Amino acid sequence: MLTLSDYKSLAELRYQIRCFLSFSEQAARAAGLEPRQHQLMLGLKGLPRDVRPTIGEVAERLQIQHHSAVELVNRLANAGYVRRVRAGRDRREVLLSLSAKGEQVLRRLSLHHRAELRSAGPELVKALRRAMRGTGIANGTRFSPAAGKRRRPE
Repeated sequence: MLTLSDYKSLAELRYQIRCFLSFSEQAARAAGLEPRQHQLMLGLKGLPRDVRPTIGEVAERLQIQHHSAVELVNRLANAGYVRRVRAGRDRREVLLSLSAKGEQVLRRLSLHHRAELRSAGPELVKALRRAMRGTGIANGTRFSPAAGKRRRPE
């Protein structure tokens, strides 16, 4: 059962997340990127070492359709931010990497985002903690990634 306090906590969390996302979108645009382009570059740079940097993986990380990721990569490659390289044996597989230009703009944006998180982060964390009360998550219950894994829209 949810109380009025639960709804207020969830609404505050949503507000704090939206404030950060709005900041992020404005910062990306000020750097000459669309927000999804920035997200793709960050997702690519932040992939775990054991994950191949493919368009399919980036699409999964951004929770977008494969063809949408292809279009984002095309735009970023045409602007000189991302490089495509054919994989060794399977020439059909395309691996992605950031160019020097992409690395530079992503570094500037990431430093700017980290500074914003230092400023706005405490309120975001407080809102998250309030929203998590009563969920079992804050009380030490483990979250099952398999049960909570998001899927891309079909």
